[in-house]
Amino acid sequence: MTITRFGIDIGGSSIKGSRVNLETGELVGEWSAIETPNPATPDTVASAVAELVQQQKWDGPVGITLPMVIRNKVARSAANVDPTWIGTNVSELFQRHLGEREISVLNDADAAGLAETTFGDSAATKGPVIFLTFGTGIGSAFLIDGHLFPNTELGHVRVGEKKAEHQAASSVKDREELSFPDWAKRVSNVLSEYDDLFSPSLFIVGGGISADHEQWIPLLTIDTPVIPAKLRNHAGIVGAAMAVSTHLTP
Repeated sequence: MTITRFGIDIGGSSIKGSRVNLETGELVGEWSAIETPNPATPDTVASAVAELVQQQKWDGPVGITLPMVIRNKVARSAANVDPTWIGTNVSELFQRHLGEREISVLNDADAAGLAETTFGDSAATKGPVIFLTFGTGIGSAFLIDGHLFPNTELGHVRVGEKKAEHQAASSVKDREELSFPDWAKRVSNVLSEYDDLFSPSLFIVGGGISADHEQWIPLLTIDTPVIPAKLRNHAGIVGAAMAVSTHLTP
């Protein structure tokens, strides 16, 4: 019997959700997306999540990713969402809005990294690997032989005078109307800093812009290999579904 769980990926611009086949990592049926509310306060976001789950007519366990550090079920940061998230017990929040069902909540890039180790490139399970998502910000997951070190948030590391994600997130590329070559220079600078600090054997890059990887990964100027994530922009959804299936709670 196929094991299916529901995954929701909350980002700075949109909230996406779908049923996930946990044997293959594939989305089941049509996935849904709605705009992230503005302001993105805990209750407005949780209400939007409940609406999305209702649209999909799902009444089972739900895994949810958030763009923030989550420790002992409590939000410790608030990247690209409202600062009122800090100190919120995220499990209690979503339980109030989704009712009596099992819920797991974890960092969005951590979820995507876990999904990639299971259903993506086998290189993700070998040695020290840094998984990065380029979107509204830059998310990160540290993987050692496929095992996760959670809540790294490398997008907040300063590279020169600015945080990395304020220079090289894909949202910056769009906002400043950068060409792929110009944006790739910024990504190279950021990856070079990460390379110097952590010496990974491999970078895996995800997020929506990874679908265009042929236009920018070959332009990067670092020696450490960089490959696109196989799950592209659905990795967070898949990782969220995996988390609730394994009862993962940071």
